[in-house]
Amino acid sequence: MTQHQFKPRRSALYMPGANARAMEKAQNLAADVLLFDLEDAVAVDKKEEARASLMTALATFDYGHREKIVRVNGVASDWGLDDLRSLKTADFDGLLLPKVETVEQINEALAVIDKDIAVWAMIETPKGVLNVEQIAAHEKMACLVMGTNDLAKEMRVRQSSSREEFSFAFGKAIMAARAHQCDVLDGVYNQLDDNQGLVQVCEQGALLGFDGKTLIHPKQLEACHMAFSPSVEAISEAQAICDAWDANNEKGVLVVNGRLVEELHVLEAQRLIAMQAVIEQAGC
Repeated sequence: MTQHQFKPRRSALYMPGANARAMEKAQNLAADVLLFDLEDAVAVDKKEEARASLMTALATFDYGHREKIVRVNGVASDWGLDDLRSLKTADFDGLLLPKVETVEQINEALAVIDKDIAVWAMIETPKGVLNVEQIAAHEKMACLVMGTNDLAKEMRVRQSSSREEFSFAFGKAIMAARAHQCDVLDGVYNQLDDNQGLVQVCEQGALLGFDGKTLIHPKQLEACHMAFSPSVEAISEAQAICDAWDANNEKGVLVVNGRLVEELHVLEAQRLIAMQAVIEQAGC
């Protein structure tokens, strides 16, 4: 991604593959990303029905600017291979693989689907966290997704409001994503009726360096977008930095509004402006 390119992934909303009505309504939701889920959100006896319903939705509905990502069942499960085979002719943007722990898992899935497609990886086990740098380095990797519910279970910890228990995992995944030029999304917030708590974890995630957050309900979209979108003040400052830099013939160090500015600050300012332009174009 250059400073002039930006793909908004502030919000990634899980869509149960078995819920045909929800997938239809998703055409009008403000989410940047739709995560069509064939794995955790689908009961065992509904797997085949969900797969067929998703194929119909992808072929029928117009999701506009929204990035269409499909989370399949693991290749080693009873449904993973059929999920991948069915997606060979489907129209979608990326493949979300659950519980990724090795590069070999990614290659195995790509060999089955036999399609040039972006890969997203769920980081939701200790081994996945420890191997996240190799996972992020895969040539098809577009985005890492933290699976905090599964990770808490595997770590044998209770999720706290501070989320200190995830500090190592979050830091390692964010560093891996930045080192290998892919995005990284924060995990879900489970309390649907606690908007204040949602706002706090969204703001925390943005402060830590996540590009966005996975969500489980459309009513979480507004708080998520507020946290992961550039503020009016940030855009104004970014524009002032770019204007001053363009007017500075020497392109060295300068001062803007009392702040020392170097080229690295200009590149970040350009990224924010590009980000806002894409968000405005999408109308969300």
